[in-house]
Amino acid sequence: MSTPTPDAASNGLTYREAGVDIEAGDALVEAIKPAAKATTRSGVMGGLGGFGALFDLKAAGFTDPVLVSCTDGVGTKLNLAIDSGLHETVGIDLVAMCVNDLVVQGAEPLFFLDYFATGKLAVEDAAKVVRGIAEGCRLSGCALVGGETAEMPGMYAAGHYDLAGFSVGAAERGKLLPGTIRPGDALIGLTASGVHSNGFSLVRRILEKSGLALNDAAPFAPGQTIAQALMTPTRLYVEQVLALHRDGLLSGAAHITGGGLPGNLPRVLPKGTKAVIDGPWVPNPVFGWLAKAGNVATDEMLRVFNCGIGMVLITPKPNLVMQRLSELGETPVVLGQIEAAATSDAAPTLEMVVSPDFAHA
Repeated sequence: MSTPTPDAASNGLTYREAGVDIEAGDALVEAIKPAAKATTRSGVMGGLGGFGALFDLKAAGFTDPVLVSCTDGVGTKLNLAIDSGLHETVGIDLVAMCVNDLVVQGAEPLFFLDYFATGKLAVEDAAKVVRGIAEGCRLSGCALVGGETAEMPGMYAAGHYDLAGFSVGAAERGKLLPGTIRPGDALIGLTASGVHSNGFSLVRRILEKSGLALNDAAPFAPGQTIAQALMTPTRLYVEQVLALHRDGLLSGAAHITGGGLPGNLPRVLPKGTKAVIDGPWVPNPVFGWLAKAGNVATDEMLRVFNCGIGMVLITPKPNLVMQRLSELGETPVVLGQIEAAATSDAAPTLEMVVSPDFAHA
């Protein structure tokens, strides 16, 4: 017996009935086009809508470039965005997590692509996210050249979505970082705006333990709710780092993300050296609250969070760097210096002579 063929005009299935709304995807593209267009820069060829994005390195001013690429996400900070309905800035987080990694290698961010996946596309919320991505791109001087919106019924809980970002930058071949890092180089910290985009699985557990709700007043941020304070976006350090690098003032830099200072600063150091932090700094109030509310040990705080320092610069010319940073509106922190290790082939390490005082943050 043959199986009857469904009549598409009557009782046949459609893609929309299966959970995928092509029209919603088209509406999202139209909604974000102005924001993406505002990020265009020299080197971009064409616009949104093609099968691939083109970029002309020569038109961007490079002579002998090396490409540098990064990909990242924002972790479970997305849960806070979803639970609170605050979708406007998580896209900035996404861009920052990528482009901050590019600049520590001496690369100028050129273009960015995003991947947005959800079970059922909510155009308004998705547009807020992508507009945030476009704003992050604009602030870091890179173009939002495209991306992918995937509607996948059954893969995500209602209202949930996932994000990934991909950024490509370039540096002239002889100007990559790290350069030559030597004992005596100074360590200068650039302050964080808050938790940034790492450690939110622990943040959420601490929040649960505290008994506070997302809409409650934040004990560490007067005038804001818990959600508003925790959703403060990751700082973008592109302008500051590139300005110093172009002036020949840096020998290295480290983006302080998951793993904190101990897990990230040694990554850029050569064998036979160690980073010694002996300069005190005051962490953001949120870290004092997290340490107290969660009874989190100092070593664990330093291993999980940035603890108030989002970027560390390594320089042989600290006075000039401090002056330039002040001119750029920064309040830099002198953290310490590079010293020789016990042996020339020793793996790079971090020595914490002082730790942030979470009790008074």
